[in-house]
Amino acid sequence: MIDTTAPTPPFVTRWLETIAPARLDEIASNPADTAIISADIINGFLREGPLASERVDRITKPVLELLRSAWDHGVQHYVFLQDTHPEDTPEFESYPPHAIAGTSQSQMIPEIADLPFADRFTVFEKNSLHPAIDTGFDAWWDEHPNLRTIIVVGDCTDLCVYQLAMHLRLRANALGIHGFQVVVPMNTVETFDIPESADLEPGTAHPGDFFHDVFLYHMASNGISIVRSIT
Repeated sequence: MIDTTAPTPPFVTRWLETIAPARLDEIASNPADTAIISADIINGFLREGPLASERVDRITKPVLELLRSAWDHGVQHYVFLQDTHPEDTPEFESYPPHAIAGTSQSQMIPEIADLPFADRFTVFEKNSLHPAIDTGFDAWWDEHPNLRTIIVVGDCTDLCVYQLAMHLRLRANALGIHGFQVVVPMNTVETFDIPESADLEPGTAHPGDFFHDVFLYHMASNGISIVRSIT
C-alpha cells in the first residue's frame, strides 16, 4: 500500500531547492506579447463551499501583487478561466457540487474583480478541468497570435493549473510557435490538502504538498518554466 503521507521524493525536493525568483522585466521583456492567465481564482476554491480552503486562499496576495505589477509594466492581456457548472454536470460524480452557475462560488474573488483595470479582463466559463474544451479560449488565443509569454496563476496545481499550463505548452508545440514560454510562479499556485486517515476511503486522500511539488516538477519536465516568484 502506498503511504500518501510520505514526503515529496528527494529528487523533487533537490530540484525545488534550485528554483529561483525571476524579474518581471526579464520574463516579460515585451509587455505587448505577454498575458497572465488564471485558473479558478474564484470564491468556490478560495472562500466558500466544499472545495474552498485557507491553503489555496494564500495565493491571493501574491497574485494581486503580480497583477498590479504586470499592469504597471504595460501588460494588457488578462484571461480568467472559471469553473461555472450546471447542477447536473458529470464532474459532480468525482467532486462535491461546487461553483454552480449563478452562485457566488462561481464568481471571481472580489479583490481581483475590484482592480481598477478589471475592464481589461477576459473571462471564460468552463465545465471541466480543461481550459479549452467548449470554452472559446483557443479562439481567443488564435486572435492574439503575437503572444509569446504566458504567466499562469491559480488553482489547483495538479488539476486546472496543470491542465492549463500543459495545454498552452503542447498546443504551442503542435502549432510550431517558436520562442513561446509558459511561466508558472510557485507562489501564485496552490492545491488543496486531504491528509490520509482511517476514515477516508482508499483513493480519496490528497496530500497537498506532495501533489503541488510533484506536478510542478512534471510541468518543468515538459518545458514549462517554473520560478519561485516574479517581482
